[in-house]
Amino acid sequence: MQTTIRATPLALAALALMAAAGAQAQAAPADEADVKALITQLETLKANYAQEVRRLRELDMQVQAMQARLSGKTAPVAGAAGAPPPLPAGTPAAAPSADGYASSAAEAQEAKQASRRSVDDVKQQQAALFSRRFTIENSLTYARYDRKQVTLNGFLALDAIFLGNIAIENVESDTLTYNLAARWGVSPRLTLNLDVPYLARKTVFQKGGAGGSAAAIAQEETTGNGIGDVGLSGNYRLFAEHGRWPETVLTVGATAPTGRAPYGVDWKVLERDDDDFIRFAVPEQQPTGNGVWQANVGLSAVKTADPAILFANLGYIHSFARTFDDLDANPDTVNPGEVKLGGSYYFGAGVAFAFNERTSLSISFSDKLSRRASTRYRNGQWLKVIGSDANAGTLNLGITYALNRNTTLVSMLGIGLTPDAPDFTLAFKVPYML
Repeated sequence: MQTTIRATPLALAALALMAAAGAQAQAAPADEADVKALITQLETLKANYAQEVRRLRELDMQVQAMQARLSGKTAPVAGAAGAPPPLPAGTPAAAPSADGYASSAAEAQEAKQASRRSVDDVKQQQAALFSRRFTIENSLTYARYDRKQVTLNGFLALDAIFLGNIAIENVESDTLTYNLAARWGVSPRLTLNLDVPYLARKTVFQKGGAGGSAAAIAQEETTGNGIGDVGLSGNYRLFAEHGRWPETVLTVGATAPTGRAPYGVDWKVLERDDDDFIRFAVPEQQPTGNGVWQANVGLSAVKTADPAILFANLGYIHSFARTFDDLDANPDTVNPGEVKLGGSYYFGAGVAFAFNERTSLSISFSDKLSRRASTRYRNGQWLKVIGSDANAGTLNLGITYALNRNTTLVSMLGIGLTPDAPDFTLAFKVPYML
């Protein structure tokens, strides 16, 4: 028996659609592969083009700088060899690409300068920025100290029972410092710095054992404000950053004793014993300086390792001896003499991360080791001051943010790691670069 199949127009259309879909399904994978290959090739060409534009622009700037030096000029020389030819009149400039690559030499140079802004801000804080002609920096720093100690005046009976007075002493100090600094770039290798601080200090003294009773506590608050010790320094770039070598800067400076010295100040007596012995006395005013001339020399190094910026520093501070009318803390006597502060060694290291062209985050450690100070009364011998040596270690956390083309906001939190360091410091700096 033979079966006959009738082909209706509807059935023929369905068969045609099925055949077309099958052919499209077979051709789709090949077309998608071709499109992906073309996209990959296009992205590679874009990247190569942006790289070549940057290289051409850098070479052009180097040639112009060399020609300017040879001709004794500082401005770029028109028509320098290797420079891109000028656009004809009326030709529009290339617009920035929406895909994130440089579509013109000007855009490539702008992107390069933006990427170095965070690096320059870090260098400005750690060493010096030699590319800026003049910089004015305003900074405000708050430091908090809190020290406690127990003073025992007596003896032990049977190696167990203490007989005598127990005095608990507590010193709390708050210091607010405003510093006005000027940085002048004399040349591409030399920068001069002037720092003028103004201090406002408040110190609270607490002493146990008032009136001979261990339970009684006496308290007194003193303040002091005025200009601090003015510093003048210079930064000289020994080596520019090249390859694996970091940028190395030598710093030499001096500090003048323009602030109120801590020696020869007036004292206020709060408590005396029956035999006229002074039990509790505090200075009338807080000092704003250390009272002696100081000179310092140091080295700092900065190395960029995108996106990180590595930095380190070390140095030495020498204090010169100086004569004062009174060195004794006893308000009833006057003993003139000389004071020589111990030398101080400082070092530190850290790393900063440039998140983008405006913001960077830094973490660092710094330490300052100071030797004992010495005093010599008139016609006497030099004597070491026990307890005057110090080890001040600090952990620093900072954020740098570029407010605009010329202004940067720098915030820094310092956490004291040793008893001689401040409990914490909080600093804000706003350098304005001309």
